[in-house]
Amino acid sequence: MSADPSAAAGSPAGALRHVLSHLVTPLLMCIGMGLAYLGAFHAPEPHDLRVDVVGSGPSAQVLAQTLQDEGDGALSVRTVPDRATAAEHLRTQGSYGAYIPGKAPELLVASASSDTSSTVVEKVFTQVAAGQGAPLKVTDTAPTADGDPTGQGIFFLLVAVSIGSYASVAVIGGAGAVLRLRVRAALALGASLVVSAIGAVFAGPMFGLVDHGLAGLWAMAWLYSAGVLLIGVGLHTFLKRWTTLGVMVLFVMLNFTSSGGIFRPELQPRFFGALHSFWNGAGFVEGVRSHVYFGGHALGGNLLVLALWFAAGLVMLGLAGIAEGKRRSAAPLPAASAARPEAGYAAEASAEEEEEMEEAVGV
Repeated sequence: MSADPSAAAGSPAGALRHVLSHLVTPLLMCIGMGLAYLGAFHAPEPHDLRVDVVGSGPSAQVLAQTLQDEGDGALSVRTVPDRATAAEHLRTQGSYGAYIPGKAPELLVASASSDTSSTVVEKVFTQVAAGQGAPLKVTDTAPTADGDPTGQGIFFLLVAVSIGSYASVAVIGGAGAVLRLRVRAALALGASLVVSAIGAVFAGPMFGLVDHGLAGLWAMAWLYSAGVLLIGVGLHTFLKRWTTLGVMVLFVMLNFTSSGGIFRPELQPRFFGALHSFWNGAGFVEGVRSHVYFGGHALGGNLLVLALWFAAGLVMLGLAGIAEGKRRSAAPLPAASAARPEAGYAAEASAEEEEEMEEAVGV
């Protein structure tokens, strides 16, 4: 029985089916990006945002309790005995604002921790001071570098490093599919060095996002980028042309939205706040903030997060190596190519390269 001509690979019907099957990926990306970004950013509302009221007398206690009650869960208000204690809480990111009542009320903030959180706190206490008939003085105890006036430059650096990393996964997985896994792993580590170096140039000499601590920033950028690349290269063995979608879910949709670079967890739905505690983008953003602005407070925990994601990449590569070894054992090479093991990968690599490059354009 002859085959239906319309089913031929080169027929218009076959080409249409091929295009439609590939359109699934960008449509899923559209849905995922909309759910992630709009879910995380469209309506920021504070919940349990920690602030301090400086003072130990009855008036300070009453003010703190009033703010707590009227906030209806938006604020977590506590009293501290003095200005020094309040400043220490800001340095350790134990609070995001400290109000000092009196005839000349003052608000302490640390904009390097989060400019958006500082803005929310300032809005609350401007109203409090106005109710007492006095203008509010705002003191920033941890201002950002001159090149990053909004404090969001580190987040956009995360975006640049992430795109360079996961786009490299598509290239290594597609164009490099003919290569042994250990060679692809070496390419991934090499690409992460280049991507992190580019990020350091952006952060320092080009845009001045930080005015010191550039070497530490580069090291964290490399650890972050290497984790993304190793995980992506390992995943490619299992996901093939769906790898681009997979790494976008991991390192864009869930990553950027939970990083704390635009809104801290206290201004987001709790799902993204929960991810913030262990996702690698948050480890990078908070690690850089800690290193540059807060004297290294809690830096070890953020480095541990990045190191664990790097370790996950090594584990993923190990699993990929086992899977590829089983595939080679289960599919004996034709006699003509037995002398050159690489030839057994060539046909598959050619098709994968074309599809991966198509997906990379979508990135």
